[in-house]
Amino acid sequence: MLNTRTAGILLAAVQLFSGRSALADSYSDTVTLFKNSGESASFFNTCYGYAVFPTIGKAGLVVGGAHGKGRVYLHGKYVGDASVTQLSVGLQAGGQAYSQIVFLEDERAFKDFTSGHFEFGADASAVAITAAAQASAGTAGASAGASGGKKDAVTAGSYHNGLAVFTIVKGGAMYQATVAGQKFKFTPQSQ
Repeated sequence: MLNTRTAGILLAAVQLFSGRSALADSYSDTVTLFKNSGESASFFNTCYGYAVFPTIGKAGLVVGGAHGKGRVYLHGKYVGDASVTQLSVGLQAGGQAYSQIVFLEDERAFKDFTSGHFEFGADASAVAITAAAQASAGTAGASAGASGGKKDAVTAGSYHNGLAVFTIVKGGAMYQATVAGQKFKFTPQSQ
């Protein structure tokens, strides 16, 4: 069982990776980065909507956690805010910060994602766009395609149950062989 001290250290590490650096990132810069990164670029032309998370902080030592804030877009127009939280269990150690984009293939996937609370199972996988990502970058323990640089990535992403997920590692080092899922919370834009 996770004791209070370990939980406190884990929470502090996640906040360290997601807190201050998120202030420096702009959503448009992150979207531009994914538009210029390998196969993720083509998804902008065919998706119904997407959620972008400029910085997700992740830390773990056997038990891990991750958290980040993002924005949701419908046909390229901002429609609300989102947050992502992850809990993982398994062989892992370290901390990492990464950017993530979730492409929503059609209206059904968009409605599911924006229903308020949405969750990925551990069977979902992300395509890691940089070599530093190595295996999964937050949604599963399965490995994913990788490349040497952010702008020359050669990746193989596809929709799975209406979702396609891509990540770009920003910094840190983390070894993991875990089972994890991600939970998302959506808040519509105030009118």
